[in-house]
Amino acid sequence: MLWHAHASKLWDRFVIDVRRRLASSVGIVQSRFAAHARLSFARVAEYQKRAAVHVHAVVRLDGPNGPDDEPPVWGTADLLTDVVRASARRVQVHTLYAPAVGELALRWGAQVDARPLHANGDGPDDDAVAAYVAKYVTKGASETGAGVDQRVTNCDDLATASVTEHVRTLMRTCWRLGGLPEYEPLNLRTWTHTLGYRGHILTKSRAYSTTYAALRADRAHHVGHTNLPDTATDRHWRYVGSGHTPGAALTAAGVAEDLEQNRRLYAELGAERMWSQ
Repeated sequence: MLWHAHASKLWDRFVIDVRRRLASSVGIVQSRFAAHARLSFARVAEYQKRAAVHVHAVVRLDGPNGPDDEPPVWGTADLLTDVVRASARRVQVHTLYAPAVGELALRWGAQVDARPLHANGDGPDDDAVAAYVAKYVTKGASETGAGVDQRVTNCDDLATASVTEHVRTLMRTCWRLGGLPEYEPLNLRTWTHTLGYRGHILTKSRAYSTTYAALRADRAHHVGHTNLPDTATDRHWRYVGSGHTPGAALTAAGVAEDLEQNRRLYAELGAERMWSQ
């Protein structure tokens, strides 16, 4: 649970360490790395059946101006692969000390699989990479049985959650840890339904591809919420009328009169029954 809560911070440390190692490997001052190259990535978090978050990431080295800029000569796939593996083994995040748990050093697991894409022309193309990422984006916590989609508000929600006993135990642990004052900044009880994981399913660096703002604009154009620049729209309105037409008004008046007469007859009938008793 604590590893999930610190997973995003661990990823940030990993990205920083990759940049530093790349700069050191080729003799560049770390503060000048951005002038020579740019590290871009797209990361997807997947819940496995054992309820642990597994990270899939596409890491790319571009020129200093982004995807349209050729990477430097030294920016080879082999160098990037070696650096990714070394950083994954090295980085760690320490939790705050708590008397009940102590201080923990959180790291990436031992199963690090780094493979180059488009190596010798036989790697997957862009569509295959996108499909690979999309496969894990569409998986939610409830789909893999590792949590639920709704937030947990009390202990009763834990007892009635439609999950395995293993996951229920993890959720209860997350709820109990969330009650410790040392872990209050982690908001573990708020994220009990995701087993403590607070990050997004999909994250990417700004220069990896298009921006979310551009995607939202394209979506708005597609559904018609935004007018194209050369589209003419007629927005002149005029008052036509309101209420019933003359014929409809007569019909409505007749219906109202019938209803009133029925209510009066029903009242008179009720009064006669009371006198007869």
